[in-house]
Amino acid sequence: MRRDDQEYPAACHCGAVRFTVRLAQGFAGIRRCSCSYCRMRGAVAVSAGLKDIRFQQGQDNLTLYRFNTGTAKHYFCKTCGIYTHHQRRSDPQQFGVNVACLDGISPFDVPEVPVMDGVAHPSDKGGPARVAGILRFQPPDRG
Repeated sequence: MRRDDQEYPAACHCGAVRFTVRLAQGFAGIRRCSCSYCRMRGAVAVSAGLKDIRFQQGQDNLTLYRFNTGTAKHYFCKTCGIYTHHQRRSDPQQFGVNVACLDGISPFDVPEVPVMDGVAHPSDKGGPARVAGILRFQPPDRG
């Protein structure tokens, strides 16, 4: 993967939505979530400050989904349906960005991804965020 302070070009699957993003913690903050919505969505995310995402095209082609408390704002391309980013509930000053939207990056590039406990969300339970488990990707040995 690339340097943590680098700006990444990104896009949805069909290319209607294009943006650049500078990651807040690089790939050190990579994660999934175990809440009811994220379990179904299945994306791997990294964080960016609200000011660190810039749209080149297609911002008007995004649609918004909110659930539960309505704090988190989940954005999707209206054309291809791909989740691009969301304004985080646990830190509304940040976006979570779909790693798969970053040019040249795949969630399968990361062998272990922490899964955060979104069922017992820190905003509901108080206290720090907790890791619920680790998601592992291990390609078959082709040797």
